[in-house]
Amino acid sequence: MTQLLHLDASPRPGRAGTHEHGSLSRRLTHHFIEQWKATRPDDPVTRRDLGAQPPSYLDEAWIAAAFTPQESRTLAMHQTLAESDRLVDEVIDADLLVLGIPLYNYSYPAPFKAWIDQIVRLGRTIGFDPSNLEHPVLPLLNDRPRQAVILSSRGGHGLGAGGTMAHMNHLEASVRTALELIGIERFHEIAIEYQEEGGERLQRSIREALGQVEKLVASLQAIEEPCPA
Repeated sequence: MTQLLHLDASPRPGRAGTHEHGSLSRRLTHHFIEQWKATRPDDPVTRRDLGAQPPSYLDEAWIAAAFTPQESRTLAMHQTLAESDRLVDEVIDADLLVLGIPLYNYSYPAPFKAWIDQIVRLGRTIGFDPSNLEHPVLPLLNDRPRQAVILSSRGGHGLGAGGTMAHMNHLEASVRTALELIGIERFHEIAIEYQEEGGERLQRSIREALGQVEKLVASLQAIEEPCPA
């Protein structure tokens, strides 16, 4: 059984193609989950809507609490870290992260950055070894294989790997860097482009992305199917 964590970071509440002014990235994540559950209905899915309920931004109280040893924290410190603990627990429990992230100003929206800041936690998802001068930060979530699927939408085009505008796209690389830091090592990326242009090129991009989602789900499930005795 695979535990999925489904995150949406778009502030648009609906899905493109279903709701007026709906989100393309939400359309991809929901399509992924629907395809997955169609053949694996018992696999649990935890859903968190970062766009509708953004995580709190870090402040001085959070930093003080997070860098105080657990046995020395006050009740107020534990309360300050309660939200972060819930978000971290969801990541720890997950085998597969399904991340819906629109490209905003060549990176991700603020709610997703707030989520990253809440889950990169000393003692929970990362360790620190000052004696290791080359790599002092240690991932703590490499205890078992975890994967992340990055499903994005872009207003422009040519922003994917090898594209003419790829050097301006800081979304996927930044997500990979943060999640690799905590121990997630396998990534899959699918994106819709041409949102600003619209028309047939957008519709073609949507069709291609939905097809890629279906193929990815099938390949991931095939890998995870138990072999017959």
